[in-house]
Amino acid sequence: MHNLSPLPQYLIKRYHGWKATSYNENAAWFRRLATEGQRPRAMVISCCDSRVHVTSIFGADSGEFFIHRNIANLVPAYAPDGLQHGTSAAVEYAVAALKVAHLIVVGHTNCGGVQGCHAMCSGAAPELEEKTSFVGRWMDILRPGYDRVKDLPAEDQVSALEREAVLVSLENLLTFPFVRSGWSMTSARAHCCRQRMAAGGGCRSDPYGVGPPADDPGWIGRGDAPGLRVEPVRHGGMIGIGAKTGSDSMRAAMALATPPPSNPV
Repeated sequence: MHNLSPLPQYLIKRYHGWKATSYNENAAWFRRLATEGQRPRAMVISCCDSRVHVTSIFGADSGEFFIHRNIANLVPAYAPDGLQHGTSAAVEYAVAALKVAHLIVVGHTNCGGVQGCHAMCSGAAPELEEKTSFVGRWMDILRPGYDRVKDLPAEDQVSALEREAVLVSLENLLTFPFVRSGWSMTSARAHCCRQRMAAGGGCRSDPYGVGPPADDPGWIGRGDAPGLRVEPVRHGGMIGIGAKTGSDSMRAAMALATPPPSNPV
C-alpha cells in the first residue's frame, strides 16, 4: 500500500500516556489476556455513534465485553446465503466460540441511523432507496419497526422507532439457530436497553423487550414472533430487560414505560 499517513500526533501522545499509566498499572492483567486469551462474559451490540461508549456506561475493563458496533445497533435476521455478514459472524463467534453468557443490544436516542430510516420509509430521503446505498439497505432491517410506528403522532415516531431498533434486533437474534440451540439448556440471557443522550452525558433506559405468551398474566405485548421470557434487570440508573431463551410457543412482547420499583434489583 502506498501513501499511508502516520497516526495523528494527539493519538500518539494519548497512546504513550495510556502505556505509561493504565497499562503499567495493570501489566499483569494484560499479560494474562495475551497468554490465556479472551473470556468475555457478554457480547454488546451497539451503534457506531461516537457518543455511545458502552465500556464507560457499564464500567467495563479490557477483556469483559466482546463488542460489535454498526449503524443503529441492528441485528439482521438469520440468512445463510453464503454472502458476507459482519454482524451475523460476530454473533456466531460470540455464542459458538466464546460462549458468552449475555447478549446485550444497546440502543440510544438521537440516533442518526434511525432518523435516516424514518426519513427513507416516509419518503423524505429517496437517495436511501437507491440500491447502491449501503446505509439504506442496512436500514431495511428496521422497516418492520417503521410499519409498527408509522400511525403514531408524527412527533412520537422517531423515538418509538429507536425503541423498535433494539426490539427488532432482539427478535432477530432468536432467528439464529445457534443462538436458540446453544442456549436452550443454559442460563444465558439476551438483554436490551436504550441510552438517553442527556445534558452532562447522563443516561437511563426504557424497559422493553420480548416476553412469554399472552396467557401469562402480568405481561403485555404484541406477540408476533418467536420470543423470550423477559425478566427486569437493573444496574443503577440503567434499566433494561433480561430475556431467557424459551420454547417456540413463546411470543414476542413489548413492555413499555413501566416505572422501576422503589428498590431496584
